[in-house]
Amino acid sequence: MNTITTHNTPSEATTVTGASLLAVSGRIMLATIFLLSGVSKIADPGYTLGYINSVGLPLPYLALAGAIAVEVLGGVALIAGYRTRLVAIVLALFSVVTALVFHAALGDQNQFIHFFKNIAMAGGLLQVAAFGPGRISIDRK
Repeated sequence: MNTITTHNTPSEATTVTGASLLAVSGRIMLATIFLLSGVSKIADPGYTLGYINSVGLPLPYLALAGAIAVEVLGGVALIAGYRTRLVAIVLALFSVVTALVFHAALGDQNQFIHFFKNIAMAGGLLQVAAFGPGRISIDRK
């Protein structure tokens, strides 16, 4: 038996489709920076290890592996909409910690921008955590 879904007004159908497309587009846009960053760490781990060492974090190889896992796996999961709320919270926390540890020299204009970019990304991710992934996702809200 076929199921047919109807809407009371044309705007209802447009709103649902529009909201679904906005949600998946937002997840893709947020995830892109994590995926690119994770892949760049894989491609040139020496650079990242040097950066980790420059701030004095212990266990730099473990920190590198953890960052790659969070960025790549988290980015893929966010795009797919898999365990979206949890992944968004983990990525938001990662973004805030990264801002505080690596970009706290706010007197440097470049670090100032990176710090607040991370804070803004965390804000967007918390929106995803609060309102869910939308209909175009594995989680399907």
